[in-house]
Amino acid sequence: MISTARYWFYIGLIVLVYIIGMFVTLFENDSAQFAVMAMRMVQENDFLSLFKGPEEYLDKPHMHYWLAALSYKIFGIHDWAYRIPGILSTLLGAYSCYGLGKLLYNKDVGRFASLIFMTAQTMVLANIDVRTDAVLTGFTIFSIWQLAKYIEQNTLKSIALGAFGAGMAFSTKGQIALVVIGISILCHLTYTRKWQQLLNWKVLVAILVFGATIAPMLYAYYHQFDLHPEKVIRGKDNRSGIFFIFWEQSFERMSGEGVGKNSSDFFFFFHTFLWVFLPWTVLALIGYWTKVRTFWEAKFAYRPNLEFLTVGGISILFLLISFAQFKLPHYMNILMPLYAILSAAFLYMLHQKEKLRMAKVILGIQYFILGLVAVFTVLVSFYVFKFERWYSYLFLLTALALVTCFILKKEAPYTKIVSVAIFSSVLLNGLMNVHFYPKLLEYQGGSTMAEQVKQNNIPVDSIYKISEKYSWSLDFYNRKPVQISSLSEIAEKNDVWVYATDKELKQLEKKGIVWDNQITVDQFRITRLQIKFLNPDTREEKLNKMHLVHLN
Repeated sequence: MISTARYWFYIGLIVLVYIIGMFVTLFENDSAQFAVMAMRMVQENDFLSLFKGPEEYLDKPHMHYWLAALSYKIFGIHDWAYRIPGILSTLLGAYSCYGLGKLLYNKDVGRFASLIFMTAQTMVLANIDVRTDAVLTGFTIFSIWQLAKYIEQNTLKSIALGAFGAGMAFSTKGQIALVVIGISILCHLTYTRKWQQLLNWKVLVAILVFGATIAPMLYAYYHQFDLHPEKVIRGKDNRSGIFFIFWEQSFERMSGEGVGKNSSDFFFFFHTFLWVFLPWTVLALIGYWTKVRTFWEAKFAYRPNLEFLTVGGISILFLLISFAQFKLPHYMNILMPLYAILSAAFLYMLHQKEKLRMAKVILGIQYFILGLVAVFTVLVSFYVFKFERWYSYLFLLTALALVTCFILKKEAPYTKIVSVAIFSSVLLNGLMNVHFYPKLLEYQGGSTMAEQVKQNNIPVDSIYKISEKYSWSLDFYNRKPVQISSLSEIAEKNDVWVYATDKELKQLEKKGIVWDNQITVDQFRITRLQIKFLNPDTREEKLNKMHLVHLN
């Protein structure tokens, strides 16, 4: 459906967007927090213990932080170095989407699946605001692909690689990886009825490989927690790290115990999906409904030209996570590869069965999405954060002209659906990475203050704060966590700097503490955008201030 040259051209455009995003300032909270946690591993030469500020960290396993720490060791402590493991994992995920799509369908479906996966909005964001999910998603779909390949081809290499991928995913975020892998593979086994593949000596090899892969993570948990029952974590002592990761972790997420409850809305992930899978949402929804209807009409009888891995895995897993009491949009990332393959298969079916009318309807929706992206691009460039240099406008107009030329080119609707969607993603996220995020991050107090620290040659060892409120971006770009002190202790110190909010400055004044120098920067919670902030006329009223004051 698309040529090899065009396929690699699209891959190149998407990777270019990823690379540009590597150099964007880290976002608070999670991205900057995790970067600091990995940084401390390197600086303190302690790769067995995880700390979130002054507190010992039990919530997630070690693999994401180890990979980031390894990248720091190779390239130095930089924001772009922190993002490298996530981007490489996403590329592994894209290759695995291609492999699984090809295994279940054909090469064209595999190609479409990789493109859809890489341009789904939540996956692009996962490589800018890097958390554990990029590594988790990449190794999870890699494991599913290799285990499905073992079921179909009975190769030792495939089941060993599948077990390794499962071990890496489990060592990144815990039980959710095994749940997704297990349910997807069980759906495939149930439909193909190839249960005999479980009664094979190669399964023992897979168990050994999985055990060896997770052993370092288990040892780290054992070293930090099991050996120290006196430690109090989340109000409890006698916490076993091994028991936590094998049993307690996911149940805490499902019930909200320990981490708290943030949503009891059963439909949270449904309306979240409407934006996280853009620009492919409509294709995925119609493809899912079509696939379910096909199985229903066939009464789930086995047909060689059908597969149940994707639709079965999505249905069960989507239902399962909807019951969780703690929900965040990026929790859906692990399902994106399955959605990508399902959508790619539906797109190929449109082409194969020449469903021209439906293809034109979907293409019309894709044009509408591209139109919204174009309007958003112009709005951002000319109003929200105006371009400051004339060549920026020239670059934008050139990009819009190139997109228009490609879109006006006469092609089959099936091919054009792919082109329009990819250009929507590239145009949107290219602008975000080049212009929107850098301007937005000027209002992130911690990273902006770190620039002031550097410009004024302020010794980072002399910076304190009087609250335990996070300062992750300041910590990272200073290459040192800000030291926490009390008001009474601060009052006894001389020639130090205090990082404080407006309220904390008043506390210093009330204590009789004076300062002879003050640096002030704007502060806004950039991951929670508001219309009033995006509007330049009302932005000022939504801003807070962060201060760095020198006590003489």
